[in-house]
Amino acid sequence: MPAPLPAPAHLRTDRLLLRRWDPADPDDVDFLFDTYSRWDVQRFIGRVPRVMERRDEALARAEAWAAPPDGAPYGVWAATLASDGARLGSVLLKSIPASGPTEPLEPSGDVEVGWHLHPDAWGHGYATEGARAVLAAGFDACLDRVVAVTHPENLASQAVCRRLGMTALGLSDAYYNATCALFEIVRMSE
Repeated sequence: MPAPLPAPAHLRTDRLLLRRWDPADPDDVDFLFDTYSRWDVQRFIGRVPRVMERRDEALARAEAWAAPPDGAPYGVWAATLASDGARLGSVLLKSIPASGPTEPLEPSGDVEVGWHLHPDAWGHGYATEGARAVLAAGFDACLDRVVAVTHPENLASQAVCRRLGMTALGLSDAYYNATCALFEIVRMSE
């Protein structure tokens, strides 16, 4: 298999522009803080969900997400409307950590797709559209399989997985030291 291509800085869909988060842009940082400081966003994220409490946490996240690891098709993109640049949330394609006894958790060798949208953007199909774009970029960059994990009660994200054509594999504790609903999608052979 050829080496994976680096993640593109920008991806476009019919309605969206997915771009890198910019820690130097106060509007990006403020949007991240507004999104991740909401319990309705955070309640299904992480083994022990918690909201952001300080803006500097959002700045650190924007800095971490500004550039992907070299040589990998991974990234966390700011999902924005192509028409006016309005921020909607985050779409990610990243290495997923395996469950295990040590912190930080070790990589599993698998790749996950995910999305965290601001509540104002829910219900418009943006998560599906953005995730479809990053999946296509990942498969173009030589990935063969991508997983998604959702909190077992997060029915909205599970519906996105199904709209993406992902297969439900049941509950799993293989990642994040948490029991999650596991989905997968594999690259179609050419």
